[in-house]
Amino acid sequence: MNDEFEDLQDTYPGAGTFKFGDNAKLSKRLIALVRSGHKRATCGALTDFTDDPASMPVVGRCDIATNWDDTPAVVIRTVQVDQVRFCDVTEEMALAEGENVDLEGWQEDHKTYFERNGGFDAEMMLVFEHFEVVEDLAGRE
Repeated sequence: MNDEFEDLQDTYPGAGTFKFGDNAKLSKRLIALVRSGHKRATCGALTDFTDDPASMPVVGRCDIATNWDDTPAVVIRTVQVDQVRFCDVTEEMALAEGENVDLEGWQEDHKTYFERNGGFDAEMMLVFEHFEVVEDLAGRE
């Protein structure tokens, strides 16, 4: 662990680390949406947490989102966690992710994402996390 992560762990005890997206281009885009305030939620397949239950978001906990190169990007605090089927995601939830202009676009993009990351089923359970930005780490270098 580098000094920056050690400092962050001192500031945010118990914080985990994670990446937005599944590739460098998507990660960069999603972090930009978080920084601009457009992205206030994220989701993942419930099955993604089977092997590492500690990575499940917890209301009140801060976590460190990293850039694709593992450098810290932003610190977020989880404010709400819901488990919901893909087919039951509402337009309000989809828009909180900040990636699309409507529910249909969210469904299309996330179906594609889940298909390339373990499989898709309209009935699949998602962990849907609402968060707030605690600190943008861009200026910490």
